[in-house]
Amino acid sequence: MTTMDKVGNNLEYIALETLIPYARNSRTHSDAQVAQIAASIREFGFTNPILIDAEGGIIAGHGRTMAARKLGLDEVPCIRLRNLTDAQKKAYIIADNKLALNAGWDKDLLRLELVDLQELDFDLELTGFLTGELTDAMFGEELSQDSPDDFKEVGESDMKHTCPRCSFEFDD
Repeated sequence: MTTMDKVGNNLEYIALETLIPYARNSRTHSDAQVAQIAASIREFGFTNPILIDAEGGIIAGHGRTMAARKLGLDEVPCIRLRNLTDAQKKAYIIADNKLALNAGWDKDLLRLELVDLQELDFDLELTGFLTGELTDAMFGEELSQDSPDDFKEVGESDMKHTCPRCSFEFDD
């Protein structure tokens, strides 16, 4: 199956073994990250095609390619970028990775989405966040592990509380 966009770039399903990794790709992928990408592909499908040049050289998607191999896929969706010069290909290989890193998070909205997913009993690690990052994102600041030496002595006056609604004072 092939479809063409306005500048002649085709979406194709290409045999994984024919793709050529870029030898000077400066982006690295750990085994753990490739496993995360593979889990994402398994859960959501192959939703982000690999970008290749006219000869099958990978421009973007080295991690997805590695994950596809890990999953034992024979073919992967690819878009051929036929309109790029050699200089543009080199620059895009870097830009594709760096531009994504330049984005930030709206922490309040992220927290809402993660809480919703948790309530839906969805595996939150499929979002790409590690367990500690999920804790930080969902509960604000990092939970500290105070040692017993850090605890202060609790006196009688520390036991009083005030209701925020009616200002009633009470002790535990």
